[in-house]
Amino acid sequence: MIDKALIGKTFPPYAVAAEKGRLRFFAKAIGETDPIFVDEVAARAAGYRSLPLPPTFLFTMEIDRPDPLAWFYEVGLDLPKVLHGEQSFTYYMQACAGDVLTFASRIVDVYDKKNGALDFIVKETRVTDQTGSHVADLRSVIVQRNR
Repeated sequence: MIDKALIGKTFPPYAVAAEKGRLRFFAKAIGETDPIFVDEVAARAAGYRSLPLPPTFLFTMEIDRPDPLAWFYEVGLDLPKVLHGEQSFTYYMQACAGDVLTFASRIVDVYDKKNGALDFIVKETRVTDQTGSHVADLRSVIVQRNR
C-alpha cells in the first residue's frame, strides 16, 4: 500500500527551456501538419511570439527533470508494477519556443481500489513561465499493481 501521508508532498521545482528543434521534432512525431508548429514565419503570422507548444508537449517537458523516475522511488513505487493511468492538461496561456518553464509538482491524492490490488497516486504540476505567469496545470494518475 502506498502511504496516504504522501498527500501534500511537494517535489523540488525545475526549469526547462522550450527549444525550437525539439518542438519541430515533436510536431513531426505526432503527425502535426499545421505550419505554425514548425515554421517560425507562419507562427508569427498567426499571432504567436514564436513556435507554439503543441498541447501535449508539456508532458514531454515534465519528464525532462534530471532524474524523471526519482520521485517514483521516493514515494515507494515499484517501477515494474507501475502504469501511467491518466494525464490531463488545463491551459491558462500559450507557451512558445524560447520560454523557460518551471514545473512544480505535488501529490494531491493517494487511494486504492480492488481491496488494495491497485494503488493510485495523483500528482499535479503547476507550470509557470519565466515571468511567473501561470501557463498550465498538469494532472497525472499513476497506478501500481500490487498482486
